Amino acid sequence: MTFPYEGPEALRQPVTEALSRVVDPEVSLNIVDVGLVYGVTVDADTVHVRMTMTSAACPVIDLIIEDAELELDKVVPEHLKIRTELVWEPPWTPKCMSEDAKRFMGW
Repeated sequence: MTFPYEGPEALRQPVTEALSRVVDPEVSLNIVDVGLVYGVTVDADTVHVRMTMTSAACPVIDLIIEDAELELDKVVPEHLKIRTELVWEPPWTPKCMSEDAKRFMGW
């Protein structure tokens, strides 16, 4: 499953690849396949990432957000700020996962 993307087409693949390098250590899968990325919007000033976690009690929230920002920093132009917004609506469910992730989890 991919996430909604709005912005320059030239950044779509680098942003997707950057976020795909971020692993949720609790499930050993990248955050894109787990379905944690709800959307990315790129405008003239900012790369805005909306993401969630599998639960509000996730002990690695800060680590995942930090890793996402570090990976994005490697691929987005220097003039763009990176803004990561943690959202809880809609709540994450296993339906958010890619087919590969579901197979990996045995679902």
